[in-house]
Amino acid sequence: MINPNNKPVGVVDDAEALRIVSDAVLKLWDTVDDLSRLRPAHTDQYHVTIFGSARIQEDTPSYEAVKQLASQLAAMGCRIVTGGGPGLMQAANEGARQAKPDDPDASVGIRVDLDFEQHVNDFVGRVYEHKTFFSRLHHFVARSNAFIVTEGGIGTLLELSMVWQLLQVRKLYDTPLILIGDMWHGLVDWANLNMVNNGAGLAGERDMQIPVVVDSIEDAVQLIREHHANWQEVGKALEPISAHTP
Repeated sequence: MINPNNKPVGVVDDAEALRIVSDAVLKLWDTVDDLSRLRPAHTDQYHVTIFGSARIQEDTPSYEAVKQLASQLAAMGCRIVTGGGPGLMQAANEGARQAKPDDPDASVGIRVDLDFEQHVNDFVGRVYEHKTFFSRLHHFVARSNAFIVTEGGIGTLLELSMVWQLLQVRKLYDTPLILIGDMWHGLVDWANLNMVNNGAGLAGERDMQIPVVVDSIEDAVQLIREHHANWQEVGKALEPISAHTP
């Protein structure tokens, strides 16, 4: 049946339709936020996310260094998480697979659909697919006990900035953020100069202490080794509680 204005009965106008869709999307985000709060205080496995450039080629010093980094961490018992793509992501997954060839969960890839990255790298044992950067970034945060940032470009900078900001506002805590290399020394120095020491108070001195910049993979491994040991001690302390939980 058509009304006098030639508009089908029950059909809303564009503005009303947009309001309904917007309200529905916001309610969905509320649900996601509520589910995010279910993250356990102590995880069953210790995951280290390694961020880095997709553009670094195999058989380069940077690639080999990240592969060795991941291999040492996986041998320690850490599960390695990357974006699942090429470059330094592949290097990290390869190192994890090298150390734990029979454990697919030791090498994790969290992918996003991109026109120029069609396939997950061959060394990922467990893959998760995302359609948006937003859900993918959230997955990194929800899954990780520590973050290591290696050589990278704009995408790596985005990931670093997100984790840094979450630690700043205490949406994450007791989660190491380790940056390897001179390029990150320069970034933190720039942030200190332009955010802390410029008189405008754009950030605080404590904010600049959140990322720990190191010069070598050995330094990064040692920091993770210490944090991993503390994590294990917390887990042991919680075991008697878990054993008596109905």
